[in-house]
Amino acid sequence: MSEPAAALMQEVETVSEQLKAARAAINDRVFGQEEIIDQTLITLLAGGHGLLVGVPGLAKTRLVETMGTVLGLEESRVQFTPDLMPADIIGSEVLEEDENGRRSFRFIKGPIFCQLLMADEINRASPRTQSALLQAMQEKHVTVTGQRHDLPAPFHVLATQNPLEQEGTYPLPEAQLDRFLMQINVDYPDEEAERRMILTTTGVNDVAPRAILTPTELQSAQTLIRKMPVGEKVVDAILALVRSARPNAEAEGKLQGQIAWGPGPRASQALMLAARARALLQDRVTPSIDDVVALAPPVLRHRMALTFSARAEGINLEDLIGNLLEPFA
Repeated sequence: MSEPAAALMQEVETVSEQLKAARAAINDRVFGQEEIIDQTLITLLAGGHGLLVGVPGLAKTRLVETMGTVLGLEESRVQFTPDLMPADIIGSEVLEEDENGRRSFRFIKGPIFCQLLMADEINRASPRTQSALLQAMQEKHVTVTGQRHDLPAPFHVLATQNPLEQEGTYPLPEAQLDRFLMQINVDYPDEEAERRMILTTTGVNDVAPRAILTPTELQSAQTLIRKMPVGEKVVDAILALVRSARPNAEAEGKLQGQIAWGPGPRASQALMLAARARALLQDRVTPSIDDVVALAPPVLRHRMALTFSARAEGINLEDLIGNLLEPFA
């Protein structure tokens, strides 16, 4: 084995051990959601943002708060409401007067200036306020009155959304949905996990989260992921999968006429990074096609839409993505 390859393998083993400890610390606080925890960790390791979709009471907020503490990130939470304004998130300039009577503007930073922003019930804010996040999520800085203000590094957004109560909500535009590396659907825990949860969280000894990583260590892991080699077969599988999810000639057979719009190249980038992150989480140096198959639903589901005829036939997106994955099973 060459020296660079041996050094990479050693680095992967070291970081993987840290991530196992982080995952165990999160599991001590969030019960029965191992797959959700893994997908959220993968999202942050890949340097992306996550959208957590689930009914109330499934520990979405608890997961985000625990994740921030375990990864050593400076956290901030914004409760999105219809009257929330962009300045409430980004910040604003105020006019101040010094002791000599001279006036000047000073920028007061909003809650977005953190390392992990929890955007709670993001679809309750107006489109104008939602769009305030677009530049920050993609460019990692905001612009106020023509002045650029860089956000802390690393910077991640974990947003939550209630899929049931849609009155008074504003659906996220496709441009913003595409900024989320994954849409993570949070489901109910199984009976054993729920039993453990009610016994643990209703007593006096609820486990407090503890820091396992630092922001610097998280950034090192994110850099390591980009160094990990990817086999040609995995690259081909990512390209074939994403391109088959578009409403064009490449969507053949029974999929024709079912896809209204599909994922762009950002989905391919997301799958590439997420597959590497999953491999690192499982102490592997290179990702496999299994990683691509496992992560395809959360990466693709918010980047696609069904045609009216497909919806009329009772087809849903999860079934459609399952059909797309059949050649790789």
